[in-house]
Amino acid sequence: MSKNILFITLVKIENILERGIYTDLIREFLNNGHTITVLSPFERRENKKTSYIKTERLNYLNVKTFNIQKTNLLEKGIGTFAVEFQFLSAIKKYTKDQKFDLLIYSTPPITFYKVIEFLKKRDNCKTYLLLKDIFPQNAVDMGLIKYNSPLYNYFRKKEKKLYDISDNIGCMSIANEKYILLNNKELSEQKIEVNPNSIAYKDFFSDNEKKRNLRKQLELPEEKTIFFYGGNLGKPQAVDVICEILKSNENEENIYFLIVGSGTEAFKIKNCISENCLKNSLYLDAVPKAKFDLIVESCDVGLLFLDKKFTIPNFPSRLLSYLENYMPVIAATDDVSDVGDILEKYNAGKKLRIGDLEQFNSTLKIYANNKDLIKEQGDNGNYLLKDLFLASDSYHRIISKL
Repeated sequence: MSKNILFITLVKIENILERGIYTDLIREFLNNGHTITVLSPFERRENKKTSYIKTERLNYLNVKTFNIQKTNLLEKGIGTFAVEFQFLSAIKKYTKDQKFDLLIYSTPPITFYKVIEFLKKRDNCKTYLLLKDIFPQNAVDMGLIKYNSPLYNYFRKKEKKLYDISDNIGCMSIANEKYILLNNKELSEQKIEVNPNSIAYKDFFSDNEKKRNLRKQLELPEEKTIFFYGGNLGKPQAVDVICEILKSNENEENIYFLIVGSGTEAFKIKNCISENCLKNSLYLDAVPKAKFDLIVESCDVGLLFLDKKFTIPNFPSRLLSYLENYMPVIAATDDVSDVGDILEKYNAGKKLRIGDLEQFNSTLKIYANNKDLIKEQGDNGNYLLKDLFLASDSYHRIISKL
């Protein structure tokens, strides 16, 4: 039976044909006959007014907000406080004639409680939280706020209220699920499940000739093993460690690094390459999704980095781009993330501890000198994607709760 669904996220969505963990999931709902309203922000830097676009089964409600992502700490804090009221006001104004059967919403932020509370009372609907970020503990880990401070306690109370009002919570991994249950003992195990980052499967049919042509097009070295990192470059990604890796491999003949992304610490990568005149490394600012896909397809090995100070088990979504492109993945992480454990279970990559430069560099050399290993683990990684991280599986987990 067709359902009317509201999907709430801080990721700006104006076109669900673009590929991504949220747009792919939204298309699954549409392909199965449901009606979706997507509620997402127009951040202040875009200089756009709130807009509501209605079509037959897909509506876009884009709400003007402060800058919330990739901005300074002050505006991020103000924006995080304000977005709850901005979204709630838009819902009351633009959806007063609708009745939703299901709310799907993702963290960050955790400040959606009043939005969810209002809609549950108004529509008597089911609610599903996609838990992508464990806040405020991640901010404590990064030294942004102090544990047990007034600010921490305020956000922790918000976090608990959001978990409580959610009928179901989908966690990114088993370690994620265990962490939530251990640190929120009042939660029922029945409302928690693993529902990881997921995408619609697309087979790229990558081959060596196509890869060489792409490298010519992108002006990348044709014969070197290209190690690729793509995504956010902030404090969570241990950018200082990345810089040390780039510098320490400058004289390796068969190793080349391509870093693509943006964030508060991206300037460190750019400065590291330019100030040290590194020839084995290239940094590119964030690029459109279509070009990003071409870049990933032209590379050999994916890289993941997580700061060693994390006590929460993160699970980076950029992993999925690597797996669908048949790339083995080197995951240099903290001690609590299980992303590396899953890679090694499927023989699709290598788990390392972030900051161990000697171990990381020796692992780079193993891959750089073993094309057969790259092929074998790349194939395994693609199988891992199809086994655990498909949007169709995420859809069925969510819709079964109705």
